[in-house]
Amino acid sequence: MTVKTAGEVTAQGLRQPAGAGRGALLHGIATMTGSAASSQVGAALGAHAFAILGPAGVVAVRQFVAAAVLLPTVRPNLRRFTWAQWWPTLLLGLVFATMNLSLYTAIDRIGLGLAVTLEFLGPLAVALAGSRTRLDLLCAAGACVGVYVLVLPGPASDYLGVGLGLLAAGCWAAYILLNRLVGTRLPGLQAPAAATLVSALLYLPVAATLLAQGRLAGTAILYAIGAGILSSIVPYAADLVALRTVPARFFGVFMSLHPVLAALAGLVLLGQVLKPHEWLGIAIVVVTNALAVQAASAAEARHGATTRARTGREDHAGNRD
Repeated sequence: MTVKTAGEVTAQGLRQPAGAGRGALLHGIATMTGSAASSQVGAALGAHAFAILGPAGVVAVRQFVAAAVLLPTVRPNLRRFTWAQWWPTLLLGLVFATMNLSLYTAIDRIGLGLAVTLEFLGPLAVALAGSRTRLDLLCAAGACVGVYVLVLPGPASDYLGVGLGLLAAGCWAAYILLNRLVGTRLPGLQAPAAATLVSALLYLPVAATLLAQGRLAGTAILYAIGAGILSSIVPYAADLVALRTVPARFFGVFMSLHPVLAALAGLVLLGQVLKPHEWLGIAIVVVTNALAVQAASAAEARHGATTRARTGREDHAGNRD
């Protein structure tokens, strides 16, 4: 689980601040910055364990850490789940497992900054889906340009790594859509907590294999646990706090900075030096994502205002009748 969960929880009903003061807003920005930095530092720590545990082993430990915290906190009543509640929850667990594995494998192959930037195409696609406005079409074109500049396809390109980053993006898009669905069928965080359990169970064979080989120990396991805490638990808690002091629209735009922080974490903690065209590609994707989120939020706000106005007119006409 990552910062994405907190954002979806907000969409499911967390009260948004009507007018946060300057101090509260600055506190929210500081909290979001810390959350984003924690997420990317956690990913960098996990990368230090790849040589021993492999990306799958790091993901397994991360899922165990998330389940160990979420399940006792949320306490989902699994026995009372109906099939209509279970099937999207099971799919959500499969998405968790695939998304994290594809992202971590991409990080191992093409680096943290590039992998996270490609992954952010997922929510960007959801924000642009079904829209036909000129700005949205420009954002879609900008995202394509950004990816091309970022990768600059050539004989030396790691197409498998790029493909895995795009798979992570597709999983993130599926995560958003599934979370919206289960949010209408299960209250609070019961579905994400149960999905985390499903994902953790899927990784039990990986953990058992590593344990039998004697690899699930030492510094590597500490790095993996650190990745679970910094990339799942800390961002989740911090984002819930931040969302009480900043508007959801601002939160969504601010998330666009994650690829930049991922590139910086890769540079400082992993020694991954990006080329100028890679920084340019990241910048294009970040700006495109921020514009798309802002436009989608504004459109949603206009639609809500129109719906309320129409309802008010109908109620007024009914009262006259």
